[in-house]
Amino acid sequence: MLNFKFKNPTKIVFGKDTISTIGSEIADFKVKKVLLVYGKGSIFKNGVYDTAVSSLKNNNIDFLELSGIKANPLLSKVKEGINIVKENNIDGILAIGGGSVIDSSKAISAGACYENDVWELFEGNGKLLNALPVFTILTLSATGSEMNFGGVITNELEGKKWAFGSPLLYPKVSIIDPSIQFTLPKIQTVNGAVDIITHVFEAYFDGVKNTDMIDELCEGIIKTVIKHSKILITDPKNYNSRCELAWASTLALNGLTGVGRHGDWASHDIEHSLSVFNDISHGSGLAIIMPAWMKYVYTCDTAKFAKMAKNIFNIQGDNNETLALNGINELQNFYKYLGAPTTLKEVGVKFEDINTIANNASLLSPMGSLKKLEKQDIQKILQIAFE
Repeated sequence: MLNFKFKNPTKIVFGKDTISTIGSEIADFKVKKVLLVYGKGSIFKNGVYDTAVSSLKNNNIDFLELSGIKANPLLSKVKEGINIVKENNIDGILAIGGGSVIDSSKAISAGACYENDVWELFEGNGKLLNALPVFTILTLSATGSEMNFGGVITNELEGKKWAFGSPLLYPKVSIIDPSIQFTLPKIQTVNGAVDIITHVFEAYFDGVKNTDMIDELCEGIIKTVIKHSKILITDPKNYNSRCELAWASTLALNGLTGVGRHGDWASHDIEHSLSVFNDISHGSGLAIIMPAWMKYVYTCDTAKFAKMAKNIFNIQGDNNETLALNGINELQNFYKYLGAPTTLKEVGVKFEDINTIANNASLLSPMGSLKKLEKQDIQKILQIAFE
């Protein structure tokens, strides 16, 4: 285990009927006017919008709105939000949505206090010195953005889907009411489960040794996600399973699973390039890319992949290579059971598109920790993922 420092300042308010507290939580930070950021119309149908707005009004908090945030959120929408904030003396951001909405809100928070183009921060060419406070009401458990300092935005003009993070961007308060996820389409629950599992595996498979304690936390999170996502695809209003999946999502990427090690993150980087050129969800892309990555790199730490097979999927045996491959296949079979795609062909990617995706991903190469990946490695992983 490597040396580490751990601090997570986000306050979580978890459970039924907690959304009505958002106004008082924001008021505690002396915020007077927020930009309310959300996606499409689901928050109007499930009552979340009305509850949140009523709470803001009851606490004398003014607000303006930015709607239309989409999956794989766009830089142009972030810049629209930054302009609204700067022109209207807004001093806080309230995100109501899933990861795309929260990531956009973090970028708006940063850009509102950054004197140059916010994309400089994603390019690594600037330093963030201040940010507006961000508050969230989570409507989709997947990314863990409600309790971490990072975000991913797509620069549609340059064809780049890149991440940026700063401790200044931890949400101040996040409300998690699992009951509002009862009406999610099945595919969104499935994509969320895949995203959670991938976040944990990105930490788990990085090659750092002697991480037993944190490995067991990782394995427990993944087993919880497997158990309760199976329940939710047939019983979407099961409150206890919604709670388990929601908290697993938050723990998967709030920093705990990554302490004492580097993390790998190559699968995420490759998926970002995949979804730049193809209109697919992040979860679907990860269901395709991570098993292919595993098949390509497992020999770098066969014992760890065998450990996954034994401890997560309860596969027995003495041969580590056989165990490793069976564990990877079991993960892929689980994704198929949920209804997630597991090949590029299933989502309409053509074989001749692989080079374009690899070229884009290789802008960040060498990537990964378990195995440092260059363009030719990325191409081979995409070829494995094709069918």
